[in-house]
Parts: sequence; structure tokens; C-alpha cells
Amino acid sequence: MNAAPHILARIAELLAAAAPDERGALWHLAEPGRELDANLVRLPPGAEVGEHQEDVLDVLLVVPAGSGSVRAGDGQVLDLAAGTVLWLPRTSRRALAAGPDGLTYLTVHRRRPGLAIKPPSGAYEGGEEPCMLDRVCPECGRLSQDPAPVFCSRCGERFPER
Repeated sequence: MNAAPHILARIAELLAAAAPDERGALWHLAEPGRELDANLVRLPPGAEVGEHQEDVLDVLLVVPAGSGSVRAGDGQVLDLAAGTVLWLPRTSRRALAAGPDGLTYLTVHRRRPGLAIKPPSGAYEGGEEPCMLDRVCPECGRLSQDPAPVFCSRCGERFPER
């Protein structure tokens, strides 16, 4: 039997229902059997997602509301406004900053394979492996590949101070 298309969310309704200072993922794609992931993320005015890099996936970023900027790893700054569609190729470094009205963006990318914790190169010769709980986002649960993450690359949440 063929799968049938159906409406998953209405962005205007999600934004209207969110508290004015709400930050992070307002919605995410959670359909079983999907091949894509998507997240609707909102940053309040002046908020930032620190510089990070996605090594595995290309990401399409669409801005339905607000404004802000993306600072690329080479220092180039790209302005974002409602209606902007931005391609973030894998391995590109970027940081996001919300403008005075905040920034809402939708990210879409291929679904990630399941997380697997692998020992670092030069694996341990006994003893316990290091705990990586400090690399798990407290908001969405994603394990950061960065050994000292500041912001989550999925939802934009700031990691607790160390």
C-alpha cells in the first residue's frame, strides 16, 4: 500500500502558540519510517547559536519568520530574512544570530543514522571509557561530536557551563 501525504504542522499556528521568549525546537519531524529530519527552531531577539560544524549532512535552512544572520567559518556574514533559503553544505562552519525581532528557521536534512559511541583513536587499554553526558544536549538529547560543545547544532540550546 502506498503512503499518503498528510499535513504535519502549520508554522503560523506553531509560532502563534509559542510564548514570546520561547527558544529552541518548536516542532520536529517524528513520523516513523521517514528518510528526512526537520526541526522548526526559534531564537529570541539577540540570541545566538555558536559556531559549529555538521560533518555528515548537508542542511537546508528556511526562514519563515524574523531576521538574523549566519557567520560562515571564513568570516563571511549572510543576512537572513523571512523567505530566505540557505544551503549549509556538510563540513561548513557556521554561527547563527537572531535579529531584533528574533529568528525562526526550519532545518531539513537526511535522517541521521542511529548514534553509536565509538572509542576514540588510540583506544583505552583498560579502565572505564569516558562519560559523555556533558556532550548530550539537555533540550533535545543529541550527542554532540564536539568535545566541548557550547550550543547544540540541532536545536540551538546552550550547553550548561562547565
